[in-house]
Amino acid sequence: MTKYRSILLAFVLCLLGSILPVQASSHTHDEDKPIDVKEIIFDHIGDAYEWHVTTIGDKHVSIPLPVIVFSREKGFHAFLSNRLHHGEAHNGFHIATEGAHKGKVVETTSEGEVVRPLLDLSLTKIAAGIVINSLLLVAIILCVSRWYRRREASDEAPRGFVGMMEMLIMAIYDGIIKPSVGKDYERFAPYLLTAFFFIFLSNLMGLVPFFPGGANVTGNIAITLFLAVCTFLAINLFGTREYWREVLWPDVPLWMKCPVPLMPVIEIFGLITKPFALTIRLLANIMAGHSVILALVCIIFITHSMGALLGGSMTVVSVLFTIFMNFLELLVAFIQAYVFTMLSAVFIGLSRVEHHEK
Repeated sequence: MTKYRSILLAFVLCLLGSILPVQASSHTHDEDKPIDVKEIIFDHIGDAYEWHVTTIGDKHVSIPLPVIVFSREKGFHAFLSNRLHHGEAHNGFHIATEGAHKGKVVETTSEGEVVRPLLDLSLTKIAAGIVINSLLLVAIILCVSRWYRRREASDEAPRGFVGMMEMLIMAIYDGIIKPSVGKDYERFAPYLLTAFFFIFLSNLMGLVPFFPGGANVTGNIAITLFLAVCTFLAINLFGTREYWREVLWPDVPLWMKCPVPLMPVIEIFGLITKPFALTIRLLANIMAGHSVILALVCIIFITHSMGALLGGSMTVVSVLFTIFMNFLELLVAFIQAYVFTMLSAVFIGLSRVEHHEK
């Protein structure tokens, strides 16, 4: 019973935490002004130069993050983001509230023009989330490896958290990497296992509504694109000679590749679509899940002014659907990490093709 109580308590905390940020955002609106659901959703799934923790009354509790920018006129500047609160400027830099650079640090030049700095190396919320998730992943793996260093191969199999990690690792290693990659699968196992656990952990941390969770890491196109590019490099840098021959000079009738290289162009286009598919698949599923949960929670604050009966009934509906979506997102968090790893392993395996004599 104690185990089930702990699970129930953790879930209630996550549910309350998913509602509280939206409720805090609603305090910034006037009573007569309708809540902008679109603004709330994009505010929570987007990036920021600070990490919002909670709101107490009218006071926002946030963790300032370092802003590091390079201006062609002013050179390098480094300061904390709390110097840019409420549209304030610091050394000519401020956060744009409208236009193409909304939400980004911009500077005012000597001619009075508002432009982006030449280089922006700021540690934003998503960048900080990557650091936290990476450190957490390293700590988890080191703790698991420590268990094995203290025991012999003939000892009893691990249980609990270490046993779960062993099950996941062996499931990915034996179920995906070995059959999909084929020959020399050992050399690609470290990257594929790292990609799986980083995506899986980032997906889970994105569902945690309080610090250090809540950063929409895998719902950011820059992150999913980087992971896809890593797979793209693993595919093409380690591709065999036969793989490149099939791409540049496929075994098709001569008129389909010379003088007009129709099939080689199609094959090269296929090389580009692989990382694009990996990028969009992961991005769309994670971002859509977060958006749906936030939209369902917003129903509570949209209908509260429509009367006690309608507001109360819609609150019950919103809470039930939010519970369902949270459980579904836990499943999606694993599935998307699994699918990304499986497709990466399959693509790498296809690039390791060997020549077979007919």
